[in-house]
Amino acid sequence: SNPNMQSVLVRARFVRPQSGVRAFSTATFDLPKFEGLYKLEENQMPTKAETNKEELRKHFDNMVIMRRMEIVSDLLYKKKEIRGFCHLYDGQEAVAEGMEAAMTREDMLITAYRDHCQAYCRGYTPYQIIAEMCGRSTGASKGKGGSMHYYHSKNNFYGGNGIVGAQLPVGTGLAFAQKYNKTKNVAVSMYGDGASNQGQFYEAMNMAALWKLPMIYVCENNLYGMGTSNERSSSNTNYYARGDVIPGFKCEGQNILMVREAMKFAKNYVLENGPILIELSTYRYHGHSMSDPGITYRSKDEVQGIRKTRDPIEIVRQ
Repeated sequence: SNPNMQSVLVRARFVRPQSGVRAFSTATFDLPKFEGLYKLEENQMPTKAETNKEELRKHFDNMVIMRRMEIVSDLLYKKKEIRGFCHLYDGQEAVAEGMEAAMTREDMLITAYRDHCQAYCRGYTPYQIIAEMCGRSTGASKGKGGSMHYYHSKNNFYGGNGIVGAQLPVGTGLAFAQKYNKTKNVAVSMYGDGASNQGQFYEAMNMAALWKLPMIYVCENNLYGMGTSNERSSSNTNYYARGDVIPGFKCEGQNILMVREAMKFAKNYVLENGPILIELSTYRYHGHSMSDPGITYRSKDEVQGIRKTRDPIEIVRQ
């Protein structure tokens, strides 16, 4: 085992299946501690997660596909097969995979422009995703949308939005639809720390709280909004605690089991009580977009340090 992973990995208790039953042994893991709570109590929060070899292998395979898809996109961009805006997700795969593991396709999902892996989780193939970026008619949107505009209404995936923060009020509208139609499902809006100061976000949160909508706001805090660090852009970097009357929490976003259990908790919570904020601690290996080398505002040592100690795929492998 990798000793550098010890801060993230946790103990497991294995339970063997009954004799004659063809099943994988289950393991119960102690989850990492929550990094912050706002208007929530510690005894409300999940502390353990159960999984098995088959389930972990499925997560591992999906996350490796996501990683490879993003690396291939990088190569195609440099060969000028992909043009225009392109924002890569490698380093954040546990967020996409862990969230999807806790949801169903009846739960509505909307995100920003770093959306290739969400498109994959919601049913598009790597071929359709890459063909779309290359402007081919066989792409997810027939080559007309490109990197930032995947959309799969059948599977309740509403983008892919190129305007910073635009997905937040639209996602709140999706939550209104869920409540209006009396479903038992939720809506999820994902956004980055760089979008957290948008005025439309606070207007949307006010409506979500006022109407007690089944809304989960997920902040993917990868520490930098474009090339600007959290501390240089936000007077309050506790993004989970910026909802006024809306409760929130912060947790490790590189551990897929943590993300999955956090989303399960959030889903149950919002169906009973209204909106919640989640801040997931994560990290992108590439720059903000393909036009950003990603090393002018952070060091190579910083990036390598995350790869060695908090890589989401290595955590699943361990």
